[in-house]
Amino acid sequence: MADDAAEAEGAAQAMALPLEKKDFVFRAEAWVKELRPDVGKAIKVQLFKGNDYRFCVAVPPGSGVQITATVLDFEGKPGGKIRVVEGGWGAVVEYQPKKTGVYVVAIRQTEEGKPKPTVCAMVTGYK
Repeated sequence: MADDAAEAEGAAQAMALPLEKKDFVFRAEAWVKELRPDVGKAIKVQLFKGNDYRFCVAVPPGSGVQITATVLDFEGKPGGKIRVVEGGWGAVVEYQPKKTGVYVVAIRQTEEGKPKPTVCAMVTGYK
């Protein structure tokens, strides 16, 4: 499990590297938890109006699991623009909040992959 966590976090960090070259600053800590096929994860995040955010989310690339993610606003409405990596093991979600406050990043497995419990990691960047 520890190897899977390191692999998922490494994959999320790798997706963040090109964004750092575009002046995005990524928080040092990563969110890392188990992601089950029957229930997704909802991560609360404090966002500030005027910032441009990127959420890099990944599972171990060789796991066969495919994921998707979105940002939910105060009313639970999904938003943001998602770019899924080839193979479906990772995604980058772009989001520009209209108000400062607590939002939720919702992550779940898709039916296209091999549904099974796996580790998922997310790193958050902004500019």
